[in-house]
Amino acid sequence: MEDDNLTPDIALDLARLLPTLRQQGEFYASGKLAMFAPDMEVDGVGRIALPLLPIQGEQLVALAERAPFGRGEDTLIDTEVRRTWQIAADRVHLGGRYWQQTLDAVVAKAAAGLGVVDPVRAELYKLLVYDAGSFFVPHRDTEKAPGMFATLVLVLPSDYSGGELLIRHQAQAVSLDLQGTDASELAYAAFYADCVHEMRPITRGYRLTLVYNLIRIGSGDTNVTAPPHYSKELATISGWLQEWVSGKNVSGNDLPEKLVYPLEHAYTPAELAFHTLKNADAAAAKVLVAAAEQAGCEIYLALIHIEEFGIAEYEYRRGHEEDFEASEVTERTETISEWRSPDGGRPALSALPLAEEEICSLEVLEDEEPDEEYFHEATGNEGASFERTYSRAALVLWPKARKLVVLAQAGLAVSLPYLKALAEQWLLYGEDVGSARWQEAHALAGHMLQGWPMQPRYSMEDEIRMLNVLTQLRDTAGITAFLAEVPGRGRYDGSLNAALMKAVLLLAPPIAVAAIEKLVIHNTSVDLDGCANLLQRVCKAMPEAVGGLGRAATALTMALIEKHVPLSENTRPHWQQTPSVEVATVVDLLTVLSQLDEADQGGRLVSHALSSPAAFPLDNVLLPAALQLTEHPPTRDFPPVQRLRDACLQHLRARIALPLAPPADFTRDSTLACQCQYCVQLSRFLASPERRVWDFQAAEQHRSHVERSIRQADCDVNCITQKHSRPYSLVCTKNQSSYERRVTQRQRDIEEYQRLGGILPS
Repeated sequence: MEDDNLTPDIALDLARLLPTLRQQGEFYASGKLAMFAPDMEVDGVGRIALPLLPIQGEQLVALAERAPFGRGEDTLIDTEVRRTWQIAADRVHLGGRYWQQTLDAVVAKAAAGLGVVDPVRAELYKLLVYDAGSFFVPHRDTEKAPGMFATLVLVLPSDYSGGELLIRHQAQAVSLDLQGTDASELAYAAFYADCVHEMRPITRGYRLTLVYNLIRIGSGDTNVTAPPHYSKELATISGWLQEWVSGKNVSGNDLPEKLVYPLEHAYTPAELAFHTLKNADAAAAKVLVAAAEQAGCEIYLALIHIEEFGIAEYEYRRGHEEDFEASEVTERTETISEWRSPDGGRPALSALPLAEEEICSLEVLEDEEPDEEYFHEATGNEGASFERTYSRAALVLWPKARKLVVLAQAGLAVSLPYLKALAEQWLLYGEDVGSARWQEAHALAGHMLQGWPMQPRYSMEDEIRMLNVLTQLRDTAGITAFLAEVPGRGRYDGSLNAALMKAVLLLAPPIAVAAIEKLVIHNTSVDLDGCANLLQRVCKAMPEAVGGLGRAATALTMALIEKHVPLSENTRPHWQQTPSVEVATVVDLLTVLSQLDEADQGGRLVSHALSSPAAFPLDNVLLPAALQLTEHPPTRDFPPVQRLRDACLQHLRARIALPLAPPADFTRDSTLACQCQYCVQLSRFLASPERRVWDFQAAEQHRSHVERSIRQADCDVNCITQKHSRPYSLVCTKNQSSYERRVTQRQRDIEEYQRLGGILPS
């Protein structure tokens, strides 16, 4: 037999015990009381006699408008859903010596029956007139005004039959007969706004009803820490929570990180507060707040938000041509947000994920009605689909000592903003390293880094933000742990380098160098350019520690050589060839090798580069690199740089020596790939020493083809279309573009030759 004192599953135990805590009051209140009939006038009809006369019932219906109903954000009129007549409150005038006294008495009885101790006022919403056949299908009322929590229905003396009011909440239901023809008797019913209710059809006569919104006055009593009548239950729950906090678990199952108790009533974000909780929800909150305080737990009020997406199917129903129904849920997300604390505050907490084992409910949120549901018709290859949302209020607890674990497990979207806020507060208050706020940030960062490998999705921006916060906190232990856990897992790229440099400068040089060396060796295949840039930054910022980077520089050099093998040795297909090397990568790596005095590695790199023109083109990569390295004193005299400089000088000298003269006639080079009849005409034009202009008159498709051939072959020809007659003409005029380009190139070659230190003959 199981020991009753053991708690094998605290979530299920709370799910069984908390619903037994019932605060005074129910989900509805109803009754009849003696009254003095009010003086009641309606614009357009005049004074109303009570009990209601049939003739005045007809007049009121003739004056009234169809009562609408709400569906989501829409207001609709559909007599298959609601058949009722309404008259706006501003057209109804109530008076009489004793009417306010009567109304106050009804409101007091209704509030007491609902278990509400706050002051309450009644606000007239509308006058409803029901004739034979009137009804309203099951629905919930919306909270129409700030502070509204319930609806009050006053049935004035009327002669009618039918019209029973059915009210349901959870598994409870009640049917109320509010008939009364005595002019001195008033029938009333009040119910919480989230209760499902309906009105059965009126079978005879007219019913006259005043509908009021019941609204709390003021903020109410926010002291929910003293449950008055549940000392035994409080002791039991407090004991369970203490075992949970201490980590005791006799069942051997994993303990939930937080506990989530769904409430019975529905609440909008505007009305979500501890002091506005209803009936059993208020009783459960009072006990849990006190138990949480005793056990060292934090407790909040929040909203569970569930989103579902899935496949929809067509369904045929009587009276409808075609309709949809949800078939299969393919994606579901559950989060908790809209946080409220017992003192009325709103903690700066983001949405947290919700796990099934954390829910203190026997039904685990099954059979809930969605708040919103939308269907989408099939389009193209996509079938019909649906999306729907659910919202439910809940009490949420976690051990104070494990708050940071809860935040870390919620993911970077939650934990990173919270950590950043802690760091900014620490800076704002000018606190020392080791202060309570700093310790909290340090502990949270530790939990985040420990779980970082399990993060489902994170970006380089997340890594940068995390490292910047650790640097802001001057958390050297956190920075060291970050370098060991995060960038070495194949997610590194050079965008992290600026943040890395700020961080490693806070570390002791041997620790910083060891971390950078490990990072580079592990990531040369991930981002070779970024690794070269990082090494160059470290060498520049920490010259005293350069000697410890030899292994990293060697690994990077070998990786660059292996990645860009010479064309003759490259057996990979052309579509798998890697693009040319970045100029910055050559400059950074030779700069590092120069500072390390690694002439052998530098020479190997330069030899490889000069023999691999596809990956290291002279004009686009090696020459710009040689210029930067030669004009930088620390690298100018490095032998591999000198060799690279000499090779570039030789290349420039050979090109400068080529003869350069403008064309003597109108002959232009012709290397056309196409040999169609029109391109043959173009070739003859280019080869002609006398012809400067060719007027090619042809259809648009042939003109476009010729113009495209000119562009692709880079011919020394200008083209313009003339539209004087049809077909239009493509006027082709020879120019000296090739010569002008060579003049510009010669000028640039001379300048760069001199920048490299070369001396040209006069």
